[in-house]
Formats: sequence, C-alpha cells, structure tokens
Amino acid sequence: MSTFANHWIESQSNIMSESNFVDYVKIYCRSGKGGRGSSHFRREKYIPKGGPDGGDGGRGGHVILRGNRNYWTLLHLKYERHVFAGHGEGGTGRLCHGKDGEDKTIEVPCGTVVFDGETGEYICDITQHGQEVILLRGGKGGLGNNHFKTATNQAPRYAQPGEPFQERKIILQLKLLADVGLVGFPNAGKSTLLSVVSAAKPKIANYPFTTLEPNLGIVGYRDNQSFVMADIPGIIEGASDGKGLGLRFLRHIERNSLLLFLVPADADDIRKEYEILLNELIKYNPELADKKRILAISKSDMLDDELMEALGAEIPEDVPCLFFSSITQLNITQLKDLLWKELNNQDFHDIESIVHRPMDIKLEIEDDDFDYEIPDDDVEESEEYDEEEFDDFD
Repeated sequence: MSTFANHWIESQSNIMSESNFVDYVKIYCRSGKGGRGSSHFRREKYIPKGGPDGGDGGRGGHVILRGNRNYWTLLHLKYERHVFAGHGEGGTGRLCHGKDGEDKTIEVPCGTVVFDGETGEYICDITQHGQEVILLRGGKGGLGNNHFKTATNQAPRYAQPGEPFQERKIILQLKLLADVGLVGFPNAGKSTLLSVVSAAKPKIANYPFTTLEPNLGIVGYRDNQSFVMADIPGIIEGASDGKGLGLRFLRHIERNSLLLFLVPADADDIRKEYEILLNELIKYNPELADKKRILAISKSDMLDDELMEALGAEIPEDVPCLFFSSITQLNITQLKDLLWKELNNQDFHDIESIVHRPMDIKLEIEDDDFDYEIPDDDVEESEEYDEEEFDDFD
C-alpha cells in the first residue's frame, strides 16, 4: 500500500474518531395502534346460545423518552432513524383480552430537548436521570361485543376497532449540562484553559475553529470539590443569524449555569469584543442576559502590571473581571476561586427557569429530511364473522 494511501486512511480514522459527538438528530416515531375488539359468541356443549363473549383489544405501544446519565451524545440514534412501537393484538373469545403492544423506549442523555420536526414547536425537555416522557401514546384497544349487550339487544354483532397509531417527526437536540461555559471568539484560549484546569485533552492549534465540538472537563477544587466546565466552539459576529459554527453550538450555552467570557489580551478592543459576544447570545435567546457572567482576559503573560491597569479601564464595570494566563499559570487559582464563588452565590441562575423557544427550521443547517415507508403490518385486517352464529340469535 502506498504512503499516500496510508496517510489517507489514518486521516479518515482520525476524522471518524473525532466525530462521535452528535448533538442533533431527526427521527420518525410511530406509536402502536390498538387491537380491535372481538365479536365472538360463546359456544359450548349443552350451551347453544351462550351469548357474546368477545374480549377487548390490547393497547398499542407508547413511544417513551427516558433520560440516561450514561449517555453523553445522540450517536446511538443517528443510525436508528425510525422508531416503531408494537401494535396491540385483537381480543378473542371467552372474554380474553388482547395483548398490549410493546412500548418503545428511547434512551437519551440528560439535557436533551425535543422539537417537532415539521413546525419546530418545543415539545419537552429531559434533564434528570430516569425521567420519562410519553412522546406518542399508543391507541386504545377496542371493546368487545360483550360490552354492548343489553336487555333489548342480547346478541350484538359489532365490536369497536382499535384507535389508530400516532406518528411524528421529531428533532432531538442535546444541550450540555455544565456549570461553567467558555464563551469567546476563535483562538481566545478556551481549549488551552480547559486543558490546564482539568484532565480534558481538547485539540489545540494556532488557527480559527480548531474546536469543532464541545468538550467537557471536571475542574478540581479545594476539599475534593469540583465543577464541570464546557469548552464551546468559537462564536463569531452574526452567529445568531447562522454564520460560522455559532448557531449550531449556541444552544449548549443555554444549559451552562455560569458563563465565562474569554477575551485575549492582544484584542484590539476588549470591551467591544465582550459586547459583541454578549449581543450574539441575547439575540439567540434573550434569557441569556440574566445569566451570571465573568470576564477573563486570557494570554495576560504578555502584559505587565502597568498594561493591566491601563486595560482595566476598558473593562465593563458590571461584570467581574480577571487577568490570567494558561501558559504561565498566572491567576489560575484566583480564577477558580472566582468561579466557585459565583457558582455558590445565593441568587444563582436556575437552569429550570429557561424557556425554550420554538426552533427556526429554516436556520437549521443540519435539517435533513428522510423518506420512510409504513410497514405492511399497518394494513387493517377485517375480522371474519360467522353469520350462522348471528342467525341463531334472531
């Protein structure tokens, strides 16, 4: 095999290994239809006219979403785009109830938000381990003819059909649950900071958009305490309108309890860059304006005390600020102290109060339609009736 082929295979393997984080998937779900009731009549020796004894049909299976903390991505659903619950079985004689359809449970990571795939309407939010939400209910089973007998109609010849199934295209979006989210332009030093304060090993390079997917790291603190930090891919001006990678990853910032804005010390205007970042977040979701924020000036190892004091005059007064350097470990401990203090503040932002806006389908670049076919078992089967049985009751 040629050297070029070896390099190509190695590069493809690296791409595949780095693309395991899937935070968006669109699937088609269908619940089960209810089984039809039975129109059976009792027939036993010495009991020629036993009357109706048709059983009820079984319930169709539900489609259920369940939170699972052992999942951190939607990768397992990327290749399972069609989710079908089982149909309920029809009732039989002797008042036998039909078997209920099998429920279909979709395991999703905590922090998954569900939207309607056609309209973008918000449906539900899974935030807790073990939390279950019935996404689509199965159809109720039909009643057998035993329920319709009366004094004037002792041989009812009809039974209820089962209720039809429900179907829906849904979009699952994963919004990372992290305590601190790093917000900044490309090459602001977010990945470097995460690699210094945690054991995470994000890709670090000297070019924009090195980070193409969010990275999580657990930051150790005093007395064996810790908090989770998320490295969000770089945001550019216009990200809320779909430019760059911002729209794809802005949703993760909604989940972060505290936002750490990173602006490099060599920026042309620190205040302007901070205001651009904040404006993009507010345009995406106005509720982000209420989140606690900290401004950190990265790459401060190139500054002396006099320059830090001069740059401090440009910093907004309504946000805590700190100069630090990931390379020289300058003020890293003080930065962790500041983050811990804000995280444990009494008026801390509550993630449960976040109101998810309907999705704008037109701006979703990941939106991919797919075709599906209804299986043959969805064809409604008619029940055969024994006309002689009915005639016996006339």
